[in-house]
Amino acid sequence: MLNINARLRNLPAIDKLLAIAESRDSLAKFPQSSLVSALRNVVDNARQELRQGNEFDITPEGLVAQAAQIIVNREEASLQRVVNATGVVLHTNLGRAPLSARAASAVNKVMTGYSTLEYNIADGQRGTRYSHIAERIARLVGSEDAIVVNNNAAAVLLVLSTLACGREVIVSRGQLVEIGGSFRIPDVMRQSGATLVEVGTTNKTHLSDYENAITDNTGAILKVHTSNYRIVGFTAQPDDAQLKQLALRHNLPMLEDLGSGTLLPLSLGDWHEPSVAERLAKGIDIVTFSGDKLLGAGQAGIIAGKKDYIDKMKKHPLLRAIRIDKLSLAALEGTLIDYELGDAEQTIPVQRYLRMSYEQLDEKAARLKRALAFLPDEWVCEKIDIESQAGGGSLPGIGMASIGIALKPTIISTAQLEKRLRDHKVPIIARVQSDRVIIDVRCLEDGDMDSIAEACKAIVGEVL
Repeated sequence: MLNINARLRNLPAIDKLLAIAESRDSLAKFPQSSLVSALRNVVDNARQELRQGNEFDITPEGLVAQAAQIIVNREEASLQRVVNATGVVLHTNLGRAPLSARAASAVNKVMTGYSTLEYNIADGQRGTRYSHIAERIARLVGSEDAIVVNNNAAAVLLVLSTLACGREVIVSRGQLVEIGGSFRIPDVMRQSGATLVEVGTTNKTHLSDYENAITDNTGAILKVHTSNYRIVGFTAQPDDAQLKQLALRHNLPMLEDLGSGTLLPLSLGDWHEPSVAERLAKGIDIVTFSGDKLLGAGQAGIIAGKKDYIDKMKKHPLLRAIRIDKLSLAALEGTLIDYELGDAEQTIPVQRYLRMSYEQLDEKAARLKRALAFLPDEWVCEKIDIESQAGGGSLPGIGMASIGIALKPTIISTAQLEKRLRDHKVPIIARVQSDRVIIDVRCLEDGDMDSIAEACKAIVGEVL
């Protein structure tokens, strides 16, 4: 204890450490307040370690070096690009959909200067931000009008707040979904002021269930696309045409939350993901869907359908609180142009990754294996057949045949290899399976393969 107290007394004063820090060219550029904050952080940490009886470098040079590292870390952005080697196309934790070149260019143009966000060039007066995308969306999905907010949960909230506040909304029990972050449809409905009326059972809901639930206070019928799970086996839902006729007889809007809405028909195996246009053609009055999932843009919540209903939403005070920002709007417009030009399957990364053939994947894997030819002979480095996932609450339970490179190092463990890849200057996010690091090539671009090779070279150099 006496030794610990003596070492605590020997901790240098902040003023002394500050003088050393300010004399170094690498630290002199930082504000004094930042230096002091980092130095206090280091000294407080040293004091705690010493009290616990741990060894700690309390020399002035050592403490300043630690403070310098803290400052450097603060200078670097926490949000950074990573290599998605997981094979999950819409990886929620990794930012979901990467933008197309056209969308990225549109964002760059808007964020580096002023823009026509709410300005009408033609008449020189104030315009509306929704005019940039409303007609494009309507053309692509066959709707009368459209509006965009900041995400799909907000879109559902606006629709219900506008059309059903204080009234009842009928939903099948089998469609009361919970999306990521414990965010549930009943919670959104409660916040909107609408009252949830559940009908049917988890696996079966009939037209009569809806009909029997309609009262004078019914405000809408809501369908929710089960985009993040599947109910299979002994199941039933009423025919869309019959449900639409029921809604018409009672003068009710028929709404649908599509979740991960797709603009292009998408089929994988026996699963068909209905396009937004298909759903509107079935008679749905209003649909909502995400921008950053199967559509392939940035985060947005898109509302499309009947103009009379959307005009009411445009006047709702909630719209101001959940409106889309200019960067997301630019990304969305750039992506929509890709669709209008008819080359979305190639230009939009998500669409390209989902449709990649086995031959294309095999060619990618061969290129990556060649790039890793420098690995020591005793390392395992082999092509293997694996399965990718769409992710992002899309195409539930549908696996896509893919190809990966399996790595098993010598000297270090598989877990250490995975961590070192993750700690690379451009983090490589892979998966571990059967005591091997698996790099799924589905979502890799040429630059990503270069980053993987560079990371592996550094790891080999460190352990040999």
